[in-house]
Amino acid sequence: MPQANRRNRRISSTSTSASATSIIVITTTLLLSFSLPMTESAIGVNWGSVSSHKLKPSTVVDLLKDNKIQKVKLFDADPDALVALMRSGIQVMVGIPNEMLATLSSSTAASDLWVRQNVSRYLVKGGADIRYIAVGNEPFLTSYAGQFQSYVVPALLNLQQSLAKANLAGYVKLVVPCNADAYESSLPSQGAFRPELTQIMTQLVSFLNSNGSPFIVNIYPFLSLYGNSDFPEDYAFFEGTSHPVTDGPNVYSNAFDGNFDTLVAALSKLGYGQMPIVIGEVGWPTDGTISANLTAARTFNQGLINHVLSNKGTPLRPGAPSMDIYLFSLLDEGAKSILPGNFERHWGIFSFDGQAKYPLNLGLGNKVLKNARNVQYLPSRWCVANPSQDLSDVANHIKLACSVADCTTLNYGGSCNGIGAKGNISYAFNSYYQLQMQNEKSCNFDGLGMVTFLDPSVGECRFPVGVTNTNSSGFRTHNRWSVICFLLVWFFIM
Repeated sequence: MPQANRRNRRISSTSTSASATSIIVITTTLLLSFSLPMTESAIGVNWGSVSSHKLKPSTVVDLLKDNKIQKVKLFDADPDALVALMRSGIQVMVGIPNEMLATLSSSTAASDLWVRQNVSRYLVKGGADIRYIAVGNEPFLTSYAGQFQSYVVPALLNLQQSLAKANLAGYVKLVVPCNADAYESSLPSQGAFRPELTQIMTQLVSFLNSNGSPFIVNIYPFLSLYGNSDFPEDYAFFEGTSHPVTDGPNVYSNAFDGNFDTLVAALSKLGYGQMPIVIGEVGWPTDGTISANLTAARTFNQGLINHVLSNKGTPLRPGAPSMDIYLFSLLDEGAKSILPGNFERHWGIFSFDGQAKYPLNLGLGNKVLKNARNVQYLPSRWCVANPSQDLSDVANHIKLACSVADCTTLNYGGSCNGIGAKGNISYAFNSYYQLQMQNEKSCNFDGLGMVTFLDPSVGECRFPVGVTNTNSSGFRTHNRWSVICFLLVWFFIM
């Protein structure tokens, strides 16, 4: 059944427009450059970039290729990522943030510009294989109070016209990732979209159906467990439960199937019970709170993958031939908002530096995950609390460090929660020190910090060393200004 609300605010990246020649060439090159869409179940990943320590996009693409991951979902149209994905053979879903929906819904000139900048210029021979455009990200969340709701369908219609003008409408599909709170029910078979969404969902699924697009939904059993103390923990996994949900002749032993079939029932009520469904986000965090740990994440993700690839389907769709899922997420994102919870920065199956957190068989040929190659780290040194100093007046320093750097592992249930007071101080100091690219002054803290060459990591509590190929100070500004530049260009062409 539907999970708790989840906000993912992403900012789009745009770039300069393509030439008219490139657009014309696309029509003849697509069939030569790319294979037809795959019909078997596929395991993809979400590649988020809200990180304090960003790997080079080329390193991330190599990581995807080494792990034989053939589908990736972006939350914007970041040009660096799309350039890196060229010639990779990886199918791409690019995103449009909710903040741009009003502009794109108001004029085909705006949608034409966006398509030229972010799709046409990459869909050339040897380019990036863009298959989907995600129009908004969970725009119907109840917490948004309807602020994006009226823009979704007009934006879809304008973007579809723009794709048609670029001769891409038959290849690139428009989708709208929805949170599971868009529908509701006490039992899966009684699933229905929220009453205030009935009209717009009818319009949306009609549009998706007429254009051969799937319905994209984000399902998070972890959030159901996190947000409800009465939620049976074993029901969140795939290993059987002592609290099954009986719905007429159907018995549900896991939350994923129950949630999925609630959506199936909701679509059936609108007359689209056979519409293809893609899972846009699903996963389990590894840190930051109780139940967010390596063991639980591995158990959930491996169970999910095995379940999906078995093609057994769900009670309302038994023996379903295919179900694409995009794991959330590829990498940890240490600069995400922790408003939903401290776990928000720890969804990755890989840590921020591309190192596998736990053994996971994606069913793609490798029995375990392969680590990122050629990662360029800062020198092996750490900032820790100076044992010769009186640390009684350190609170403000910790507050400053953790207001900028990521200290979420120190919270209750986190992997570093039990390392003691001095350990907590050292972790906060080091997080700030690495974020500042090991600048000598950033380990001062009025003489309370000192640099060490001995790794202070304890058990599962890892004291990270930053990577050199990062843009920790400028990436958020870059993304924000990309959106502003798009809006300015659109304003002046009107």
